[in-house]
Amino acid sequence: MPQVFGFAGFSGVGKTTLIEQLLPLLISRGVRVSVIKHAHHDFDIDRPGKDSYRHREAGAYEVLITANKRWVLMHELRDEEEPTLEEQMTRLSPCDLVIVEGFKRSNIPKIEIWREANKKPMLHPQDPNIIAVACDTPLDCGALPCLPLNDPPAIAQFIMDRFVNQTQR
Repeated sequence: MPQVFGFAGFSGVGKTTLIEQLLPLLISRGVRVSVIKHAHHDFDIDRPGKDSYRHREAGAYEVLITANKRWVLMHELRDEEEPTLEEQMTRLSPCDLVIVEGFKRSNIPKIEIWREANKKPMLHPQDPNIIAVACDTPLDCGALPCLPLNDPPAIAQFIMDRFVNQTQR
Protein backbone atom coordinates (compact mmCIF):
# COMPACT_ATOMS: atom_id res chain seq x y z
CA MET A 1 0.00 0.00 0.00
CA PRO A 2 1.26 3.48 -0.78
CA GLN A 3 1.79 6.08 1.88
CA VAL A 4 -1.05 8.62 1.89
CA PHE A 5 -1.20 12.16 3.16
CA GLY A 6 -3.14 15.27 2.29
CA PHE A 7 -2.98 19.00 2.08
CA ALA A 8 -5.78 20.85 3.81
CA GLY A 9 -6.67 24.50 3.90
CA PHE A 10 -9.23 26.98 2.76
CA SER A 11 -9.68 27.87 -0.89
CA GLY A 12 -7.07 30.22 -2.29
CA VAL A 13 -4.19 29.33 0.06
CA GLY A 14 -2.14 27.67 -2.67
CA LYS A 15 -2.63 23.93 -2.19
CA THR A 16 -2.62 23.19 -5.93
CA THR A 17 0.37 25.46 -6.56
CA LEU A 18 2.38 23.80 -3.79
CA ILE A 19 1.54 20.30 -5.03
CA GLU A 20 2.55 21.37 -8.54
CA GLN A 21 5.93 22.50 -7.15
CA LEU A 22 6.40 19.38 -5.00
CA LEU A 23 5.67 16.78 -7.67
CA PRO A 24 8.87 17.24 -9.71
CA LEU A 25 10.94 17.39 -6.50
CA LEU A 26 9.53 14.10 -5.23
CA ILE A 27 9.62 12.40 -8.64
CA SER A 28 13.26 13.42 -9.12
CA ARG A 29 14.00 11.45 -5.92
CA GLY A 30 12.54 8.30 -7.46
CA VAL A 31 9.13 8.49 -5.79
CA ARG A 32 6.16 7.41 -7.89
CA VAL A 33 3.41 9.86 -6.89
CA SER A 34 -0.32 9.91 -7.59
CA VAL A 35 -2.74 12.69 -6.67
CA ILE A 36 -6.40 12.57 -5.70
CA LYS A 37 -8.12 15.95 -5.96
CA HIS A 38 -11.56 16.49 -4.45
CA ALA A 39 -13.72 19.06 -6.21
CA HIS A 40 -16.46 20.70 -4.19
CA HIS A 41 -18.44 21.57 -7.26
CA ASP A 42 -19.79 20.03 -10.41
CA PHE A 43 -16.99 19.63 -12.92
CA ASP A 44 -16.62 18.12 -16.34
CA ILE A 45 -13.47 17.26 -18.25
CA ASP A 46 -15.52 16.52 -21.34
CA ARG A 47 -16.97 18.95 -23.90
CA PRO A 48 -20.37 19.06 -25.58
CA GLY A 49 -20.27 17.62 -29.07
CA LYS A 50 -17.40 15.21 -28.41
CA ASP A 51 -18.17 11.50 -28.88
CA SER A 52 -17.46 10.70 -25.23
CA TYR A 53 -19.76 13.49 -24.06
CA ARG A 54 -22.50 12.21 -26.33
CA HIS A 55 -22.05 8.68 -24.94
CA ARG A 56 -22.40 9.93 -21.35
CA GLU A 57 -25.39 12.08 -22.23
CA ALA A 58 -27.00 9.03 -23.83
CA GLY A 59 -26.77 7.22 -20.48
CA ALA A 60 -23.45 5.34 -20.27
CA TYR A 61 -22.30 4.87 -16.68
CA GLU A 62 -18.66 4.75 -17.75
CA VAL A 63 -16.79 5.99 -20.78
CA LEU A 64 -13.12 5.11 -21.19
CA ILE A 65 -11.14 7.21 -23.62
CA THR A 66 -7.73 5.90 -24.61
CA ALA A 67 -4.93 7.19 -26.80
CA ASN A 68 -1.21 6.63 -27.20
CA LYS A 69 -0.29 9.18 -24.49
CA ARG A 70 -3.01 8.82 -21.83
CA TRP A 71 -6.34 7.32 -20.91
CA VAL A 72 -9.19 8.51 -18.75
CA LEU A 73 -12.17 6.73 -17.28
CA MET A 74 -15.22 8.88 -16.64
CA HIS A 75 -17.80 7.40 -14.33
CA GLU A 76 -21.22 8.99 -13.98
CA LEU A 77 -22.56 8.64 -10.45
CA ARG A 78 -26.14 9.12 -11.60
CA ASP A 79 -28.03 8.33 -8.37
CA GLU A 80 -25.07 6.79 -6.52
CA GLU A 81 -23.42 8.30 -3.44
CA GLU A 82 -20.10 10.04 -3.92
CA PRO A 83 -17.30 7.50 -3.28
CA THR A 84 -15.19 7.88 -0.17
CA LEU A 85 -11.49 8.64 -0.33
CA GLU A 86 -10.79 5.02 0.61
CA GLU A 87 -12.93 3.76 -2.28
CA GLN A 88 -11.20 6.12 -4.71
CA MET A 89 -7.78 4.94 -3.51
CA THR A 90 -8.55 1.43 -4.76
CA ARG A 91 -8.84 2.79 -8.29
CA LEU A 92 -5.25 4.05 -8.45
CA SER A 93 -2.41 2.16 -10.07
CA PRO A 94 0.45 1.09 -7.79
CA CYS A 95 2.59 3.97 -6.54
CA ASP A 96 4.77 4.95 -3.59
CA LEU A 97 2.89 8.01 -2.39
CA VAL A 98 -0.61 9.41 -2.79
CA ILE A 99 -1.10 13.12 -2.23
CA VAL A 100 -4.67 14.10 -1.46
CA GLU A 101 -5.93 17.61 -2.09
CA GLY A 102 -9.20 18.29 -0.36
CA PHE A 103 -11.05 15.69 1.70
CA LYS A 104 -10.09 17.90 4.63
CA ARG A 105 -12.29 15.92 7.04
CA SER A 106 -10.70 12.59 6.12
CA ASN A 107 -8.81 10.55 8.68
CA ILE A 108 -5.40 10.77 7.00
CA PRO A 109 -2.28 12.71 7.99
CA LYS A 110 -2.39 16.23 6.55
CA ILE A 111 -0.23 19.26 6.14
CA GLU A 112 -2.26 22.41 6.65
CA ILE A 113 -1.57 25.27 4.23
CA TRP A 114 -2.18 28.64 5.88
CA ARG A 115 -1.70 32.19 4.64
CA GLU A 116 -2.10 35.20 6.87
CA ALA A 117 -3.57 37.25 4.00
CA ASN A 118 -6.55 34.89 3.72
CA LYS A 119 -7.78 35.92 7.18
CA LYS A 120 -9.18 32.43 7.76
CA PRO A 121 -8.89 30.45 10.99
CA MET A 122 -6.40 27.66 11.28
CA LEU A 123 -7.64 24.08 10.99
CA HIS A 124 -5.04 22.34 13.13
CA PRO A 125 -6.31 23.07 16.57
CA GLN A 126 -9.52 21.16 15.75
CA ASP A 127 -8.07 18.50 13.42
CA PRO A 128 -5.87 15.91 15.13
CA ASN A 129 -4.80 14.55 11.71
CA ILE A 130 -2.79 17.67 10.90
CA ILE A 131 0.88 16.80 11.35
CA ALA A 132 2.47 20.08 10.22
CA VAL A 133 1.57 23.58 9.08
CA ALA A 134 3.08 25.20 5.99
CA CYS A 135 2.70 28.96 6.26
CA ASP A 136 4.01 32.13 4.67
CA THR A 137 4.72 33.97 7.91
CA PRO A 138 6.34 33.08 11.24
CA LEU A 139 3.71 31.33 13.29
CA ASP A 140 3.37 29.55 16.62
CA CYS A 141 2.24 26.06 15.61
CA GLY A 142 2.58 24.64 19.09
CA ALA A 143 4.04 21.13 18.96
CA LEU A 144 3.56 20.85 15.19
CA PRO A 145 6.38 21.49 12.74
CA CYS A 146 5.98 24.85 11.01
CA LEU A 147 7.19 24.55 7.41
CA PRO A 148 8.12 27.49 5.17
CA LEU A 149 5.38 27.62 2.51
CA ASN A 150 7.65 29.40 0.04
CA ASP A 151 10.35 26.71 0.31
CA PRO A 152 9.06 23.65 -1.59
CA PRO A 153 12.39 21.77 -1.25
CA ALA A 154 12.09 21.97 2.56
CA ILE A 155 8.51 20.67 2.41
CA ALA A 156 9.57 17.92 0.00
CA GLN A 157 12.27 16.87 2.49
CA PHE A 158 9.69 16.77 5.29
CA ILE A 159 7.50 14.53 3.12
CA MET A 160 10.44 12.27 2.25
CA ASP A 161 11.44 11.94 5.91
CA ARG A 162 7.90 11.40 7.20
CA PHE A 163 6.36 9.23 4.49
CA VAL A 164 8.88 7.83 2.01
CA ASN A 165 12.10 7.15 3.90
CA GLN A 166 10.15 5.56 6.80
CA THR A 167 8.78 2.85 4.50
CA GLN A 168 12.18 2.10 2.95
CA ARG A 169 13.79 1.19 6.29
